[in-house]
Amino acid sequence: MRKLCTFVEETMTEMDKKVDPPTRKAAAIAVIKNPFAGKYQEDLTELMDNGAELGTLLGEKCLEALNIGPEKAESYGKACIVGLKGEMEHAAAIMHPKLGGPFRKALGRGLALIPSIKKRGPAGCPIDVPLNHKDAAFIRSHFDGMTVSLADAPADDELMVVLVVTDSGRPLPRVGGLTVDEAKYEDGLR
Repeated sequence: MRKLCTFVEETMTEMDKKVDPPTRKAAAIAVIKNPFAGKYQEDLTELMDNGAELGTLLGEKCLEALNIGPEKAESYGKACIVGLKGEMEHAAAIMHPKLGGPFRKALGRGLALIPSIKKRGPAGCPIDVPLNHKDAAFIRSHFDGMTVSLADAPADDELMVVLVVTDSGRPLPRVGGLTVDEAKYEDGLR
């Protein structure tokens, strides 16, 4: 790992209206060497195993940045930018087979699908991490996202892995739909 970063975005007002309590999102980012940059590799187990480690590490970093316990985490998402000498399947190997379980465990649960996005890009490339409620994906107030970028990452032979956790939904939600209080938290949807 070359770099580990955490960011907290806190919204205190929206359209001149006070947001109380403020909405908060934390992003934890790991920049790692891509062992398969520049070459085709059939077996991507090494990246899958890295994903498992990053699910725990970055999930815990998000909680630490928000200064909350797992029970206060409300929504989540994941993203990966693969450097220009990598392929999209490298990002998929990091994010999908093994990262989700440890990320959910760090957050104390996580019944809902973890929304994700991947892309190839140069250093400084931004990525929009999609978010939804971690235990009931249909809670509209938590359909959101967080844009992150690092000026020097990913290098052509790196991967930039991003996990985001919130302790709230969007600021001042008012488009209706299932609410946090109405959700049953049984199937990951409602």
